Amino acid sequence: MDFQTALGGLNEFLDRGGFVLVWIMGLTFVMWAFILERLAYFFFAQAGDAKRALKEWSARSDHTSWTAHAIRDQLISEAKQKAENNVELVKTLVAVAPLFGLLGTVTGMVSVFDVMAVSGSSDARAMSAGVSRATIPTMAGMVAALSGLIFSNQIERLAKRRTAILADQLELE
Repeated sequence: MDFQTALGGLNEFLDRGGFVLVWIMGLTFVMWAFILERLAYFFFAQAGDAKRALKEWSARSDHTSWTAHAIRDQLISEAKQKAENNVELVKTLVAVAPLFGLLGTVTGMVSVFDVMAVSGSSDARAMSAGVSRATIPTMAGMVAALSGLIFSNQIERLAKRRTAILADQLELE
């Protein structure tokens, strides 16, 4: 399969699903960009942030005073904030994807009813384009939401686990 054939198939799929399908595709790309950014952070940058926090904590001579506890809490809070960055945005995009699918369902059904009103009958062949516009965005919205849901939950768990590990490493004396 060459690039032109694949592009033609994608174009046909987007035409069948209507304009809402393009929005769902854009939303999915944005959601996955944030998911991949979070995964890249955990695999490449988070260890460096944790090392900096550990280095700053171990450079302190005092680990028992109220000030030391406050600094420890600040280091943990900063690490948690960096780890959970954009997670809520991903979860929001996951929640919005099925709503865009529902919007596609409604717009597709409106076109079915338009065909019925114009033709005065329920000709299945005439209504098939509207039914396609109703079902394809629904499916696309659900697939986008499910794929994002799996990874957003994993990222959230990973952030909590890495923050807890850092908190355990910042020992109080």
